[in-house]
Order: sequence, then C-alpha cells, then structure tokens
Amino acid sequence: MQRIYDNLMAECLENERQMFFLAGPRQVGKTTCALHAERLTPHFYYLNWDTQAHKKLIIAGPDSIAHFMKLENAYEEMPIVVFDEIHKYGKWKLFLKGFFDIYGKKTKIIVTGSAKLDIYKRGGDSLMGRYFLYRMHPISIAEIVSPQLIQTDIRQPKLIDENQYSDLFTYGGFPEPFINKNKRFSTRWHTLRRQQLIREDIRALSQIHELSQLEMLTEILIEQTGQLVNYSSLASALNISTPTAQRWIKNLEAFYYCFTIKPWFKSVRRSLRKNPKIYLWDWSNIADHGAKCENFVASHLLKAVHFWTDYGLGNYELHFIRDKEQNEVDFLVTKDKKPWFLVEVKVSDNNGISKSLYQFQKEIKASHAFQVVFNRAHIQKDCFSYKDPVIVPVQTLLSQLV
Repeated sequence: MQRIYDNLMAECLENERQMFFLAGPRQVGKTTCALHAERLTPHFYYLNWDTQAHKKLIIAGPDSIAHFMKLENAYEEMPIVVFDEIHKYGKWKLFLKGFFDIYGKKTKIIVTGSAKLDIYKRGGDSLMGRYFLYRMHPISIAEIVSPQLIQTDIRQPKLIDENQYSDLFTYGGFPEPFINKNKRFSTRWHTLRRQQLIREDIRALSQIHELSQLEMLTEILIEQTGQLVNYSSLASALNISTPTAQRWIKNLEAFYYCFTIKPWFKSVRRSLRKNPKIYLWDWSNIADHGAKCENFVASHLLKAVHFWTDYGLGNYELHFIRDKEQNEVDFLVTKDKKPWFLVEVKVSDNNGISKSLYQFQKEIKASHAFQVVFNRAHIQKDCFSYKDPVIVPVQTLLSQLV
C-alpha cells in the first residue's frame, strides 16, 4: 500500500540537501519505504548494517562506500544510498558526518533506524544541520484514505471503508498484520515482535540485563494503558527500584514500545503537574475496549503532532489535562505552545458532552473541543468548523489528521 512517507521522502530528496533520517518502531515499514527510493533514480544503493558484506564496507569508511557507488563518475541523476539500521554501529555518527561532508554533494542519503536516531542529542548533536529527522508511525485512518502530502495540518474529512476501519482497529496499524487480516497470524506476529524488541534490540543497545522482568513490565503496561504512570507501584511489582522503573520506561519509549503524555498545566488553576499517562504504539493487544479506544485515538494524535512538527508546519505537542478535583480531558493538542484543540474519547454518545470539555476550553481558550465517539458513523463535515464543544464520529475527526 502507498504510505504518506513515500511521498514525504520523494519531496525531501528532491528539495533538501540534508540527509533524510527515518526513525520508528521495528517493522513499521521503514525499510520498505527506503527501498521505494529506487524508483527515483537509476543509481540506487542499499546497505544494511545487519548484512556482513555491507558492514565491512561501512567499517572501511566513507571512501569505500564512494568507491562502491562509483561516485567518481558523473551522473545525469544523482545517486541515492540507503544506510539501514546503521545506528547499531558504535561509530555511526562519525561515519555519517564524514561521508556527508565529503560526498554529500554527489549523492542523496537516507538513514533508517528502529531505535531513536536522535537519542544522543542530550550529549551534543555532532550531525547538526546535516539531516532532517522524520518519525514513522503505524498506518492511520487519514493515511488509508488520503496518503498524499498537503501543505496544511488539517485535511477535509474523507470516508474510510468500513472493513478497513475494522481491520485497523482490530489488528493495529503495523503493515504486515493489517494487510494479512488473520487473527492467529496477528497474535503470533505481535508476540514475536515484542520478544525480538526486548531480546535483540534493547539487549544490544541498552544496559538492561533483567530481560524477564522487562518482559513482565511490557505485559503490565498493556493492562495500564491510559492510566497515570505509578513508578513506585511498578517497581514494587517487578522487585526493582523506582529509578530503575523510570529508566526502563524511558528505554521502552526509546524503542517505540510505549509513549507517555505529560499533563498540561499552563493557565489551568489547581492543575495536576506530576506523572504522565502511558500508551502503546500497538493498540491491537489491549483487551479492555474503552482503553483500546482511547489508545487508538492517542496513537493517531501522536502521529499527527510528530508529522506536522517534522514537516515544518509548526511546533505541535500532545498533552492531557487533569486538575486536583479529578476533572479531566483525555487530550490537548497545542500548536506553537498555545492550546489548539481538546479531545475527549467516549465509546458512545449516550451521556452527552463531558462538562470538563466546557470547563477546560473556557479556561485555556482552546479553539476547538471535540468529544469523539465510536458508536456514530462517519459524516462529511469539517469538525474544525465548530468552535464550541461538539460530539463527532471518531472516523471523521481522525480522517482529518495524518
């Protein structure tokens, strides 16, 4: 299937001199997307760090790659080279810096990785100005119905096929189980992916050795989706220290197993400013229907704020709001540090609009406030045409994102 990231990559390679960094979860489609760049030039080269012959070329240094690509020749169309999973190489930053500085004017460069390629920024970014990072997410409603790039953040609503919507909610947004549409295959695929994530990726690239306890943590987080993270409770359940529990959560975030959302507290009286809420990148294994619905929406919103920010449309962030009186709205999307729209998730519209939506929209002056429900069919109406709180079908609102 066509992904929006294919169009993004083609546009960036044509218009930008910087390296194209594509980061995201294991098996989300990064390699497939990178290989599609072969359509853009007759001179295409793919190097995977996990392939022994390719590893030898990379370790030999930039000149060996240039010789392999025959960059001494003149080309009518610039060659493209892909470095897949190169973050596993201990000197990958130094290698890319040297290769880009010497040969960046002779070739376009794509870099992919399952672990966060920007995780080292806290120690100083030696590649500053040499790349643009884009975060790849699982398939979403908007990507199914309209994978084309647009120059604004919000799209017009578009109807998704009901079977595709059901498959997306049931099997998740990772391409292989979504396309396969088989429950037994999906169960085995997700189990194997989680095992490989822990026993291969995290073990190789982190200092965590208690892998059985880490696997137990991943199971606990499935049950606690959408809840405030209680690090001391997790530590007690796993027989580890609270700082260790915090570090393990950060590692699981770095490898795209889960993500946390921090509370918004500016302009909210008596707001809760402590622990974040936690969600999973893969919502398919969540048993509780209400929690699965909330995670489904959270994943779509996170994908949108990441894409809009990476694409240069502004600085977008995802938060939730909860005050000390337990008034809460599930999500708040901010744009350039200002509240933009609120989202409250409900399985049905039986009880009307949440009073908290009215309260918090008035307090923070958000432009829009939506209560998305899963029991209403798509309507061909721009949700963002409403200024006051409104109940909208989940399919309609999410089709307007990315």
